[in-house]
Amino acid sequence: MTGSTGPARLATRRSTMATSQSRMVADAITERTGRAIELVLVTSFGDVTKAHLTQLGGTGVFVNALRDELLADTVDFAVHSLKDLPTAPADGLVLAAIPERDDPRDALCARDGLKFADLPAGARVGTGSPRRVAQLAALRPDLVYVPIRGNAETRLGKVASGELDAVVLAYAGLGRVDRLADVTDVFDPEQVLPAPGQGALAVECRTERRDGDLAYLASVDDPATRLAVVAERVVLAELEAGCAAPVGAHARYDADGRELRLRAAVVAIDGSEAVRGERAATLDAVTDLDGAVALGRDLARAMIADGADRIVAAAFAERDTPSEP
Repeated sequence: MTGSTGPARLATRRSTMATSQSRMVADAITERTGRAIELVLVTSFGDVTKAHLTQLGGTGVFVNALRDELLADTVDFAVHSLKDLPTAPADGLVLAAIPERDDPRDALCARDGLKFADLPAGARVGTGSPRRVAQLAALRPDLVYVPIRGNAETRLGKVASGELDAVVLAYAGLGRVDRLADVTDVFDPEQVLPAPGQGALAVECRTERRDGDLAYLASVDDPATRLAVVAERVVLAELEAGCAAPVGAHARYDADGRELRLRAAVVAIDGSEAVRGERAATLDAVTDLDGAVALGRDLARAMIADGADRIVAAAFAERDTPSEP
């Protein structure tokens, strides 16, 4: 068993963003429990492949290598971006903690300080997310949406070089790599719903260790965030979609911290068609996990009845259709 003596070993991807957010979790654990943590850098398939995530299906490409280390018991726990985590449970692993979520919104980083509404017709906007393309195209069908991938620095460099007029990235991620100064506009969830779990982190470990020698992981768990992202991810699971699907969802508690309000949208890739829905329930933010599951399931099934599954299927069919040479 690792970590029984000396620092606990935290598996993380090698990117600047991944190591930054992993260090945030490590420092919080150490501050709250005194437990020393060391980072173990792991290369995932998603980090080395040149294929776009839409071609890969997205699901699991950034997390499987970390999970392999966990199952081999060579590390104690791993930190993931929650939006990258498949919705299906992984045998032998458990979500030991979901820290308090950072800002879940999407952000525009454009040349000349331009806001989204001020981009000229035909401007080239880079994003690797079908969800973003679909919702942005519904707002501005006159723009050209360019599939890109790479870390935040690489994507921002395409704007600086003039290859693109703008890119869209997660606001929280930009904050974690100290690039918020590049943000020229931020999309309210009323305009563009974020990915389920966006802005949140996931702390994963072997199931049998969560309540034993890794009980200190609970020190960084935020119950209200956990219930919100569970509701969002249930929508994704019920639609049988993955992180590469054009599905947005966002749940948040009201000012009193009693009612959890969940909104979701499934939008055709070209923005021409959408199914949107909203549900709310009074849930105890600490204990009512079953209520969060029921809330997400109720909303997803209502959206399926309105044709959301058909839009998801069409998006996957478009992804899987080979383009002409």
